[in-house]
Parts: sequence; C-alpha cells; structure tokens
Amino acid sequence: MAMRGRRSGFTLIELLLVMVILTILAAVVVPKFTRRSEQARVTAAISDIASLEVALDAFEVDTGRYPTTDEGLAALVEAPPTLSSWKGPYLKRRKVPVDPWGNAYIYRCPGEHNTESYDLFSCGPDGQEGGGDDIDNWS
Repeated sequence: MAMRGRRSGFTLIELLLVMVILTILAAVVVPKFTRRSEQARVTAAISDIASLEVALDAFEVDTGRYPTTDEGLAALVEAPPTLSSWKGPYLKRRKVPVDPWGNAYIYRCPGEHNTESYDLFSCGPDGQEGGGDDIDNWS
C-alpha cells in the first residue's frame, strides 16, 4: 500500500478564527487612533488661534486698532487700503490658515465675548457654530 501524503494548509475553521481575532483587534485599536487624531486636530486649532492672536496683537500695535470684521484675518497678510501704518504681513506663510477640518477661522471685531477686542474661533469638528465643540479665544 502506498502512503498518501498529508496536505498542509489551513482549514476553513482556522481561517475564520484568524479573521475573528483580527476583527476584534481592529475594533479595539482603530478607535484609539481615531481619538488621537481628533485630539491632534483640536491641539492644532488651539495653536493656530494662539498664533493668530500674536499676529493680531502686532497689527494692533502698528495700526492702533484690530482689523474690522469686514477686513477680517486677510488684513494680516494684505494691507487694508485705509491704513498707512500697516507693517505686515503679520503671518509667516503670508496666507491665512484654515482650521484642521478645512474651514475658515471666524473673526469678529468687536467680539460678542471679548467686547474690548475680538472673538476668534474655529467651529470645530462639526463645522457648525455652537454645539460645544468650538475652539475659541474666550474660554
């Protein structure tokens, strides 16, 4: 009698078991990375707002006022036509940054919360003003 060779390989049950284990691992690990990513975006928005505040303060020192709401943050990179004392650009990259979610930072002068100066904020992850996830300069 000839001896039959045993086939090597994985059975369907073994493959399914490996797939279940990988799925469980992904379910545990992926949300942790997602939360880290969102936390990094919030930190980046806070940093951007702080940098914009420094630029706005430099603008105010040079011109004696903050940009109006209509002039907006663009006044930090391009001189408003009515100002002769503008010494900018006040931002290194010569362009106004957008928040980490791809939306423009909102600037209002005078502010509702900072009535003596300005309000500056990002609408946060949801892209909507309010809702508890905004990142601002008055909290």
